[in-house]
Amino acid sequence: MIRYTLQCSQGHAFEQWFDNMADYDARQDAGSLSCPECGDRTVSKALMAPALGAATKTPATPALPPCATGGCGGGVCPAMAD
Repeated sequence: MIRYTLQCSQGHAFEQWFDNMADYDARQDAGSLSCPECGDRTVSKALMAPALGAATKTPATPALPPCATGGCGGGVCPAMAD
């Protein structure tokens, strides 16, 4: 399945799911796509940014351990060391 953001000639944007890219092309060629807001049948794909999966995200930096009740050992905070 693939989801496209579509736009009618009146400027209404909406999303629709298709089995694959060929399904979109076939439905577009048949004129069976229409805007749910105004019914306009002049519909085309809108510009879309790619959806990036979790595999491409940078892992979060692990949190530093909290300081002890009496403050940091030896007067040097591990968070400030560097």
